[in-house]
Amino acid sequence: MRGIKARLSRYLLGGLLVLLFLGHGAQVWRIPLLEVLDAYFYDVRVRLSAPGGGDDRVAIIDLDERSLAAEGRWPWSRDKVAELVRRLVDDHGVAVLGFDVVFAEPDESSGIRVLEALAQGRLRDNRTYQESLRGLRSQLDFDGRLAQTLKGRPVVLGFYFSAQEGMPTTGALPPPVLPPGSFAGIATAFTRWQSYGANLPALQAAAAGGGHFNPLVDFDGVSRRVPLLVEYQGAYYEALALAVLRAYFGEITLRPGIPDPAAGMEWLDLVSAAGTYRIPVDERAAVLIPYRGPARSFTYISATDILKGRVPVGQLRGRIALLGTSAPGLMDLRVTPVGSAYPGVEIHANLIAGILDRNIRERPPYILGVEVALLLLSGGLLAFLLPRLSPWPASFLAMGMLLAVIGINFSLWHGAGLVLPLAATVSMILLLYGMDMAWGYFVEARSKRQFTELFGQYVPPELVDEMARNPEAYSMEGRNETLTVLFSDVRNFTHLSEGMNPRELVALMNEYLGAMTQIIRRYRGTLDKYIGDAIMAFWGAPVANPDHARHAVLAALEMQTALRLLDEPFKARGWPPLTIGVGINTGVMTVGDMGSPVRKAYTVMGDAVNLASRLEGLTKVYGVGIIVGEATRAELPDMAFRELDRVRVKGKDRGVSIYEPLGSRASLGPEALSALESWQQVLTRYHQQAWDQAEAQLLSLENTAPAYAALCRLYRDRIAHLRQDPPGPEWDGVTTYQAK
Repeated sequence: MRGIKARLSRYLLGGLLVLLFLGHGAQVWRIPLLEVLDAYFYDVRVRLSAPGGGDDRVAIIDLDERSLAAEGRWPWSRDKVAELVRRLVDDHGVAVLGFDVVFAEPDESSGIRVLEALAQGRLRDNRTYQESLRGLRSQLDFDGRLAQTLKGRPVVLGFYFSAQEGMPTTGALPPPVLPPGSFAGIATAFTRWQSYGANLPALQAAAAGGGHFNPLVDFDGVSRRVPLLVEYQGAYYEALALAVLRAYFGEITLRPGIPDPAAGMEWLDLVSAAGTYRIPVDERAAVLIPYRGPARSFTYISATDILKGRVPVGQLRGRIALLGTSAPGLMDLRVTPVGSAYPGVEIHANLIAGILDRNIRERPPYILGVEVALLLLSGGLLAFLLPRLSPWPASFLAMGMLLAVIGINFSLWHGAGLVLPLAATVSMILLLYGMDMAWGYFVEARSKRQFTELFGQYVPPELVDEMARNPEAYSMEGRNETLTVLFSDVRNFTHLSEGMNPRELVALMNEYLGAMTQIIRRYRGTLDKYIGDAIMAFWGAPVANPDHARHAVLAALEMQTALRLLDEPFKARGWPPLTIGVGINTGVMTVGDMGSPVRKAYTVMGDAVNLASRLEGLTKVYGVGIIVGEATRAELPDMAFRELDRVRVKGKDRGVSIYEPLGSRASLGPEALSALESWQQVLTRYHQQAWDQAEAQLLSLENTAPAYAALCRLYRDRIAHLRQDPPGPEWDGVTTYQAK
């Protein structure tokens, strides 16, 4: 009877789990984690199926670092750009030249504005000057010279749209590819923009066309799609890739594919003498970018090599050329499924090549029904069968179902070019299987109590369980390991405790230490000890953890966040808010069971441990919540850190760099990244002993970034002292601290 009830309970839980995923698949509700996983699975499929190799039809004229070094910083003078256009079109015979840059401001590098001002001012009556100026105008009007160069040549200019309201518009848009009202009564939700930055009117009027170079940025910051058509003030404008292809084919007709007005546009046909190119689009008229591979899958030619005549004539003849930049300083690097620093110009190259190859994957509306059917079939089967099977048959069934689902997905991807969501089905299968296995786990397994008692006071329960599966592989004997250690301490604890009675103080500390300990355990940390109000923990032992540095830093960040969540309940009970400093360091240390016959503890010791303790103390000096050592920083290249200083702590002869973790780079906004870059420039000037420049940047940063105010004041005070007592040319920029 008990077995039947248990099975009914498992049926009920399995059915509820299947309904949860069915609702997500049918878009009745959305589960954010599944959307993140779907994006990840999509990126994996893109990387696995990328054909690789080059494409002889498209070349990229690169404004790279070598071009900037040889020709000067961007923007170049328009006469140089005109020369580049002439060489590419006339000498090299490119079929179309597309610009992934915008010429929004007049070129005054020739000095013509100054000469015109003199002609209107004190040299107004100087006939010789006026006649000379009339003769020079055409030579010095670089914008006019570029416009004359563009006329009659197959050149397509790029521009950008902005979604920010109130932003000024600059330049002139090209004529819309489709007029207002073209999609009246159609359900397609075109991307709508509020403003734009376009090219000078004379340049755009002289060009063969123009297209926007705005890819869509998904919720995770990755560029996977480009809107082929976007809406601005009722009219419809084309993407740069589409504009380039229209110029490439010459006479071409755009024919939207709208089988059902209620479902919106499903594809866009390009009808030309060369044939019809069908481009599947989604509900926003956007197309999935068919990436060929990682960055530089296309031919890159440095722009300076074109200008210097170092490229053989004929190498580019008949090809589509896109002028863009791979130089990091020009800020056109994007996160894509195939690279995190991907040149934006190559996105357009991939799209052009994919359209020419008729190799664009699609997500038609009926895909939703396919996903729901797959969820219902696989989920219903597993929810019914798994409770009836023993562990090994259940494992084989779940694995077989998982492989079948993945196989169907990849078959549709490769065979039909269809993008079927994968995360919901895979997650459902894994959760159904995991629930079934967990049920059996809680019914059995009571022989691990002794092992749990040994390590349970230090190690999170999930790690104890992992160790209990193979207890002979673990011991408490001392050994040297590369680990990460964390020290945290409550600021002004003595002062706080003097104003509280013992019972309140104990209650406060229990609540605080309990919250912090949960976080440490959640990130697989080993709790070493409580030292009054301080906490010591480490990562990487007794269970090996290759991400020990990452987990320690993430735990510290969450400890700071959790501390602020305690403010309100503490205030309600009449307790003061707490502030903590956290020091983290990674290095070789001795770990094991240490102590005396009376009392022992599983702990760590060594120079790396001492440095972490010193870093915790330095948080007060720099006014930050967390400081990590340079070894920890080196383990986490994908996280953003703010360098604080180079220090020499008590007991150490060598200076070390210290940093404050800010979180993942993807989570930082443009303002935060800009402030971080400005701060790094301050440190550079500081170490160069360029006190004036450093102090000016500090004042500017203090006014624009409040989070840097305390550091700015600290460094301004240092600079004032160093001006009075210059450190000399041998100064290494290291600050020495003698106190612990």
